[in-house]
Amino acid sequence: MPTRWYSEKKHEHYYKQAKKTGYRARSAFKLKQINQKFKVLKNGDNVLDLGAAPGGWSQVAKEIIGNNGKLIGVDLLPIQPIDDVIFLEEDMRETETISKIKEILGEEKIDTVISDMSPDISGNYDIDQARSIYLCTKAFETAELFLKNNGNFVCKVFEGSDLNEFIEEIKPKFNSIKRFHPKASRKSSSEIYIISKGFK
Repeated sequence: MPTRWYSEKKHEHYYKQAKKTGYRARSAFKLKQINQKFKVLKNGDNVLDLGAAPGGWSQVAKEIIGNNGKLIGVDLLPIQPIDDVIFLEEDMRETETISKIKEILGEEKIDTVISDMSPDISGNYDIDQARSIYLCTKAFETAELFLKNNGNFVCKVFEGSDLNEFIEEIKPKFNSIKRFHPKASRKSSSEIYIISKGFK
């Protein structure tokens, strides 16, 4: 018997849309809505997708950047291949992973770093929120290594007491920082996306 949660999820609009359109996750629509509003991705961009599994964000990003852009996805979990997308089954925090990304890019830089990473949920909100801030911080450290001047950084984070601190920390590095709750996020969800544009 399916749980009530699974049953509700299955009947949810964006879950059904993802199934219908061939996206691997409902989160694909979150990136679509982010890009519709903030134009963080465009044709020909080089993109780094952190926490890419199962590949929903990579599918959307690839559609937008087209054949002239380069897309590298990184995750600890294996990801089913997508044409012309390079997936690394690696930990983004490891030096070896950074070296592999550098090797793929050569002299090129990244236009936009996107991260939909989520911590393993413990059930203790304070712990989960702190872990999500940690992942965002690590994603930003990676972004700093690869972003080109005026590049963009998008990351998911859970709202909480130390979110403002994180935003204040990265604020000097960008021309603008916005918070955004896409319609495709569950209404009950405390996740928001930090949209940072114009990397200095």
